[in-house]
Amino acid sequence: MVSKNVSKATYTVPGLSLTDGHKVGELLQGRLHALNDLQLTLKHAHWNVVGRDFIGVHQMLDPQIELVRAMIDETAERMATLGISPNGLPGALVKFRSWDDYSLGRAGTAEHLAALDVVYDGLVSSQRDAISVAGDTDPVTEDMLIGHTAQLELFQWFMRAHLEDSDGQLHEPSKKSTDTKAGK
Repeated sequence: MVSKNVSKATYTVPGLSLTDGHKVGELLQGRLHALNDLQLTLKHAHWNVVGRDFIGVHQMLDPQIELVRAMIDETAERMATLGISPNGLPGALVKFRSWDDYSLGRAGTAEHLAALDVVYDGLVSSQRDAISVAGDTDPVTEDMLIGHTAQLELFQWFMRAHLEDSDGQLHEPSKKSTDTKAGK
């Protein structure tokens, strides 16, 4: 028997129209790609960070990676609940994304933190855009996205705390290597 590969179910959650449920599920596909990209980028930075404050930054990234992976799972499961088949395959991520790959390899802590700050800028901005769209249709998905965004903003603050002086000014080592914004 040959099975048919279906990306949309003939149902969604009670209280939403099929069209609205699938619209929100498709919105979440972009969030899934952005979060998958983020967890890979964070792990890459974790492996490649060197120099002063290495251990603090190295150890700071692992809990972020684990929490982002939990967000990925929650996002994919919400998509399935809404009747949309989540696609977490690398080829789909690369094809879909509108942002550049993370540009740093082996680099100092300040360089990685500045680059990750830029990644978080793009991701948090795109999360907030998704919250606006979901809020018009599905408060459950909106609530999930708000929770994720709060965590992502906290993670960005962790990055910025390393780059900030006592006057609250960010001192980023170089903008040349921080032109990557995830999730746009």
